[in-house]
Amino acid sequence: MIDINFLRSNPDAVRENIKKKFQDKKLSLVDEVLELDSKRRELQKEGDSCRSIRNTLSAKIGKLMKEKNTEEANKVKAEVVENNERIAQIEKETEEIAVKLKQDMMSIPNMIADEVPIGKDDSENVERKRFLEPKEKPFEVPYHVDILEKLGCIDLDSARRTSGQGFYYLIGDIARLHSAVLTYARDFMIDKGFTYVIPPFMIRSEVVSGVMSFEEMDGMMYKIEGEDLYLIGTSEHSMIGRFMNTVLDEKELPLTLTSYSPCFRKEKGAHGIEERGIYRIHQFEKQEMIVICKPE
Repeated sequence: MIDINFLRSNPDAVRENIKKKFQDKKLSLVDEVLELDSKRRELQKEGDSCRSIRNTLSAKIGKLMKEKNTEEANKVKAEVVENNERIAQIEKETEEIAVKLKQDMMSIPNMIADEVPIGKDDSENVERKRFLEPKEKPFEVPYHVDILEKLGCIDLDSARRTSGQGFYYLIGDIARLHSAVLTYARDFMIDKGFTYVIPPFMIRSEVVSGVMSFEEMDGMMYKIEGEDLYLIGTSEHSMIGRFMNTVLDEKELPLTLTSYSPCFRKEKGAHGIEERGIYRIHQFEKQEMIVICKPE
């Protein structure tokens, strides 16, 4: 998420960055954030003033009560009540603004490096370097799912009946190979000094909103009905969330971790990109690498 101080000082740069990412519909968020931020700071200033006044009035009441000036003390108490009501209103408005402000800030894309080529999709990728030339095969390269079906190691039809599009059964040696590759990846990372972790496969919305925008969350993650829990789309979310609201001792860094998890994704809007095969699927397993370190 972009630093609010950077956005305050560089709103035009943030707008230009949004255009470079071809997300023009988010341009209005910059002005909205600036307005919300200004309103929040005004409320904070007023709230501090009201609390200062409350302290002054409270001290005045104590003095009047000592002087047995009950009538005047009651008048000041009425001022305190009125002041407290305004403080409560300010706190409520501030909380509402904070929620909306965070939502908007999470939707504004991060700044891209100056050297990144600009392109609306992968058709405009820039080739930086080429190693050798692709070799022509003297035969037609089979599609991966055709190989799996020929070996009798995948059942897509049954998965559609039990679970719908985007699922599959792996069978026999391919199922064993699937597990073996995950085991190999796990042990490879452990041998490199990484600590193996199995994280929670469900996380709260607070963790999700810390790693992706609400728009991305809605497009990717499955929510558990009636609970503040989401199925993870990658163990990164659980692993990074483990350190939220904590302060790490620099002496402990870097933390090198490798995590296993099943992953669940809606793949909303992705249908048709990979109509065949087992790429755009709703459930898969992954071995992840996470390093917690100083930026440099």
